[in-house]
Amino acid sequence: MLFEDLSLSKSIQKAVFEEGYIEATPIQEQSIPIVLAGRDLIGCAQTGTGKTAAFAIPIIHQLHRMVGSSNKAKVIRALVITPTRELAVQIGQNFDRYGKYTNLTQLTIFGGVSQIPQVDVLRKGVDVLVATPGRLLDLHKQGYINLDHLHTLVLDEADQMLDMGFVNDVKKIVKLTPNNRQTLLFSATMPIAIRELAEMFLKDPATVSVSPVSSTAENVEQRVYFVDKTEKRNLLYHLIRNEKLSDVLVFSRTKHGADNVVKALRKHGVAAEAIHGDKSQGARQRVLDAFKNKEVGVLVATDIAARGIDIDQLPYVINFDLPNIPETYVHRIGRTGRAGNGGIAISFCSKDEAPYWKDIMKLIKVEVTTISEHPYPWHEGSPEAETAPQKNSNRSGDAHKSRKSANSKQNKKRWY
Repeated sequence: MLFEDLSLSKSIQKAVFEEGYIEATPIQEQSIPIVLAGRDLIGCAQTGTGKTAAFAIPIIHQLHRMVGSSNKAKVIRALVITPTRELAVQIGQNFDRYGKYTNLTQLTIFGGVSQIPQVDVLRKGVDVLVATPGRLLDLHKQGYINLDHLHTLVLDEADQMLDMGFVNDVKKIVKLTPNNRQTLLFSATMPIAIRELAEMFLKDPATVSVSPVSSTAENVEQRVYFVDKTEKRNLLYHLIRNEKLSDVLVFSRTKHGADNVVKALRKHGVAAEAIHGDKSQGARQRVLDAFKNKEVGVLVATDIAARGIDIDQLPYVINFDLPNIPETYVHRIGRTGRAGNGGIAISFCSKDEAPYWKDIMKLIKVEVTTISEHPYPWHEGSPEAETAPQKNSNRSGDAHKSRKSANSKQNKKRWY
């Protein structure tokens, strides 16, 4: 379906066209008419599907019709709750772009920075507020936020909000909103806890699921390396150096682990940065900008911090640590192969992570190429039989050509 067929106002169509949007993605095609009709909505969509536009564009259309060119004092009519600062900034920027030919205003608020500039804008009034839960409740408590006129509430990345322990904050926020509001809930995964949350907050919602949660992008080539746990950093550098990888997003299970990987890479001249919750907002934004501008070739992130990374042409994702939740694997590798581009997802699996890989394989049910020839394999045992279905390979493919010399003592020498 074309955007021009979605009955959007001309000002919004103009902005969307300038963003290069011609044909709606499946989540947009299905969600936008539902939101425009005023219904509550549950949307299950993975990263890179165009989810933000699926709710931002119809909300702007509704508010533009509601407010028009009125010069009345602005009140918060749409509220988007999202778990991370980076994602909040990204959503706010999208509202600005899609609504640039309307007189609607939006504000993005989050913790970790001074509240003074945020309060100054709130006093003037805004139509759309994008917020992380903690800062929203804090400013409401101080009397700077009034949600009595709210028309639409969006709970974005609901599964991540639960994972981060925001469920009680979300419940408090919902209680501050009118009962006759429209509520939209979006989540990359749909576990029981999310369904229970939806039953609490939504009224007769429509459900849109653009693809099974277990599915991985068709244009992502998946590879796995069975590697000794102590040799993962060696293998990472081996791949970056020998295959000349750049624009690489590396996932670490912990903040401490991410910092250690960056430290090891930098020691050998690799431009790498880490992004996680212990970094200040300013530092995280600087790191993201440097990565997007290709000043940094490797970005090491935790799952929570990575939710705010929105890069269409990201060629490589590396699971340095495997996630213990299979759906997280799907979400991670969805960072590459976006917007019609191809991508390569590489996973490192140590012996203690073999159960995680087995669960991942059960979920995704697709062939993953095992790269057998590399310098740092498990010292004993064969994992392939335990983790089928897989496609074994004695070569690394075009992007990972096998090298006999890789097994030499020189190449196996520790580099960190």
